[in-house]
Amino acid sequence: MTPPSAASKPCAFCEVVAQRSLAFEVLRTDDFVAFLDIRPLFAGHTLLVPTRHVVTYDALPLELASAWVDLSQRLQRAVERATASEGSLMIINNIVSQSVPHLHLHVIPRSKGDGLRFWLGPRHPTRATPMPSAWRRASAPNSRVRPAGTRRRAPCPPRRDRSSAEPSAAAPSAAAAATPPARRAR
Repeated sequence: MTPPSAASKPCAFCEVVAQRSLAFEVLRTDDFVAFLDIRPLFAGHTLLVPTRHVVTYDALPLELASAWVDLSQRLQRAVERATASEGSLMIINNIVSQSVPHLHLHVIPRSKGDGLRFWLGPRHPTRATPMPSAWRRASAPNSRVRPAGTRRRAPCPPRRDRSSAEPSAAAPSAAAAATPPARRAR
């Protein structure tokens, strides 16, 4: 992805990377910069950005991916140690909810009872759709995804003849298998 044009508003994170904007840096390499968020959810809330202007996660060049993962893990451990937190929340927004159009990873220190309610709702029940197979096809290199409802069905495997087989002692009887488990008292 190319940096924003001079006619558009400059990218806030490109300004931090170029050191034209103030930021409290915690890590800098040739390819990445980590700095404290100016509007933190908690003390220690840190952002990791590539020095190249990259807008979304899938646009991160593959030659940077390994270093991105390594630095994000190091940063997560450092934030947790420095803030004495019990864990962390790590988030990347792609386009939707992305306040700055430059790839950035939030590393937010967390502790039980810290008051942060991370809401991912509303939840929708899973429908019987070909989505899992569509995801597999879409994630395959050089894949072409078929429109929903046009999936090819794989042939069913042949059934074994179980009429002559003796039931094993470990296998539950048909009556036991059909009986629902007991409900817990509330």
